[in-house]
Amino acid sequence: MSGPASSLTAVQTEALTRRGLRLAQFTVAYNVLEGAVAITVGVLAGLVSVIGFGIDSGIESIAAVLVGLRLAARLRHGHADEAKERRVLRAVAVTFFLLAGYVTVEGIRALLGSEEPDTSPVALVLLATSIVVMPVLAAAKTRVGRALGDNLILADAAETRICVLLSISTLAGVGLYALTGAAWLDPVAGFVIAAFAVHEGKEAWEGELVEDDDDD
Repeated sequence: MSGPASSLTAVQTEALTRRGLRLAQFTVAYNVLEGAVAITVGVLAGLVSVIGFGIDSGIESIAAVLVGLRLAARLRHGHADEAKERRVLRAVAVTFFLLAGYVTVEGIRALLGSEEPDTSPVALVLLATSIVVMPVLAAAKTRVGRALGDNLILADAAETRICVLLSISTLAGVGLYALTGAAWLDPVAGFVIAAFAVHEGKEAWEGELVEDDDDD
């Protein structure tokens, strides 16, 4: 960690770390439920982007678990293990790339196939809920990550921002399909998700999240 964290007291650092841990724990709980619903609905309706959204929720849960474990270890030992946290940061970056790969392959498969997806009111409600919840969660993580100068928490915040963007693009794709019947809109929404994921994964891998956010 670097930057703002150097001006914090030990008590402030511990309080912020605990807040980051609670946010990671909430992320796991929320996304496990969200992912289970999204994948079930996506499979039943044949909606590729909704399945991708559900898988993203699972990936985000994995990333939050990894971040939470490191924050818990930090609280136990009173300091950060820089080498281990760098490895965890790269593991989180890999989750972005896995998501991008899955959504791209499934999107191409959907474009080449002849089966048209069904519409799903449940998927629309789920995505709309995510658009409300995820920005608040992402903003809270970003505030903590910036205060600590912490790449791990900022990477977790980036995963959550991906979920926001994914929710918007998927809702647009599914909603427009429901209105127009254009089946290609669903996989195209998935390609948008893949592009976001690759960008954020590259930044997480290179450890550039703190510097980029400080420039905003």
